[in-house]
Amino acid sequence: MLEIERKFLVIESLWKKQVKKGYAEITQGYLLNSVEKSVRIRIKNDRSFLTIKGPTTGISRAEYEYEIPFSEGKEMIASLNLKVLTKKRYEIRFEHKLWEVDVFENELDGLILAEIELESEDEKFVLPDWVGEEVSHDVQYFNTNLIGRLS
Repeated sequence: MLEIERKFLVIESLWKKQVKKGYAEITQGYLLNSVEKSVRIRIKNDRSFLTIKGPTTGISRAEYEYEIPFSEGKEMIASLNLKVLTKKRYEIRFEHKLWEVDVFENELDGLILAEIELESEDEKFVLPDWVGEEVSHDVQYFNTNLIGRLS
């Protein structure tokens, strides 16, 4: 499956004014993390997923995601002693598109990123007022690199 995604920094002062209807608690760790591919375990509330992603070309990449037993996801993260990102994910509908806004916690506290998945790389869409600078091509904001900031 092809994932086409653009990523933006969020303007915190405007984000705080956004009406939100709850969030998902996410913990994720990487089994494999390279430029060519990544394999991660994600715990999202009470569900676990194994996700495999290929290299990014432009704003697109191959992505395969499989639900796995919740207990096995938690066990893999713990038993393999994986570094984990923790964040709250908000889903916001704006102008007929779904925005996923990640509010990072712990060592990445203060970082807020918004992502939008598109049908094509040149698809047009409207930005909410709380969306700031685009960082789709800035590798320092890839989750695979954010994990490297953790001690």
